[in-house]
Amino acid sequence: MGRNVNISVHHITRVEGHGNIVVNVKNGTIEKCEWQVPEAPRFFEAMVRGRHYSEVARITSRICGICSVGHTLASLKASEAALGIEVSEQTVLLRRILKHAENFDSHILHVYFLVAPDLVGAPSVFPLAATHTEVVKRALRMKRLGHEWGSCIGGRTTHPTRAVVGGFSSLPGAAPTVRQGEKNLVELKQKLLAAVPDAVETYKLLLSLAGNIPSFTRPTEYVGLVDDYEYGLYDGKIGCLLPDGKRELVEVSDYRTVTNEYVVDRSTAKYAKHRLDSYMAGALARININYNRLHPEARKLAEGLGFKTPCFNPYMNSVAQFIEAVHSVYTSVELIDRVLTKGLKDETPVKPAKFARGAGAAEVPRGILFHEYEYDSDGFCTMGNCIIPTNQNHGNIQKDFEKLVPEMLAANRPEPEMELGLEMLVRAYDPCISCSTHYLDVTFKR
Repeated sequence: MGRNVNISVHHITRVEGHGNIVVNVKNGTIEKCEWQVPEAPRFFEAMVRGRHYSEVARITSRICGICSVGHTLASLKASEAALGIEVSEQTVLLRRILKHAENFDSHILHVYFLVAPDLVGAPSVFPLAATHTEVVKRALRMKRLGHEWGSCIGGRTTHPTRAVVGGFSSLPGAAPTVRQGEKNLVELKQKLLAAVPDAVETYKLLLSLAGNIPSFTRPTEYVGLVDDYEYGLYDGKIGCLLPDGKRELVEVSDYRTVTNEYVVDRSTAKYAKHRLDSYMAGALARININYNRLHPEARKLAEGLGFKTPCFNPYMNSVAQFIEAVHSVYTSVELIDRVLTKGLKDETPVKPAKFARGAGAAEVPRGILFHEYEYDSDGFCTMGNCIIPTNQNHGNIQKDFEKLVPEMLAANRPEPEMELGLEMLVRAYDPCISCSTHYLDVTFKR
């Protein structure tokens, strides 16, 4: 007779939002194996209809308190595509620095506060304040740097205020003069360089814990931005990488041909698929697609951690996030140097040249994000569509479950170990579940 397993995790912890894990095995037969999203839908696309183009990014940044920079930038890019606006080179450079700030800030939060407890056998980060005091202090220093970094460029790192359609509303640090703005950038650069020792210590910590990362592989498709300018975060085309190495590039304006959203009974969030039954977005996807564009210093640490592409272990997404965080520090230092070399300018945001439809994409910590809007002749939004990274990842999490559970059963893993392994898998994706829920099944009775 086979074994019985009953796992029911109601609202998994250390993730954003509400997600459930349900696994039922009777006499060795899997009767249910589900990643469930029960959270109430949020209709943010409807909130932007009837709003002026100058308001839309401010509204959509509220979709997420963690990825608000990415939502702002994807929204601005979609509006600018619809309005025929080409922003200046300086605006692009500053937006790239702002995007790196968000990735660094979120990745440090995830690696240290949400994933590390699992790797050291702690229920949360709070006990680690006593047992690993210096580690927690380092994590807080790095987290604070992420906030200061984003605030310098965006006004604040959560729901940024200075990035607007056509450019920026003020200089870095709200400087009253160009000279002071340049001084603020120099100070930010010095803070970034000062953080390198903490990054090295984080590398050593991860190296010491590498053996605690579960070994699991499931080849899947990876989707993320591919940028001719740098590692894909702020701009580029949609890159799709299949397990056999085949690659495909798709224009952002054709994003719906990649996402192909659909609904399932167990989720208030839509699923997505492209060439396979599911695909993965996020740091692991980006590094698999863009490894050669990583900053050399980040590649050194990746090699030291034994990170090789293509990597098909979703648990390694957290390691990929750390590698990206290091990449963001070094790349932002170089971007600041480019701004200063060219000379910071006090620029006026570019005005609209037309009113039509446009799409924009940016990478947020959890993966590729799409916004699309249409504007009427007065500049008011008549249509909005947002496709969130986590809703693109839900299907991949489910497929991982379907492969992982039989493997754990075959290895005769104890039920508590199975439950922890499934929780760790979900946490590895760093899901932002609330942002992904915007499906409603309406039944009309006549």
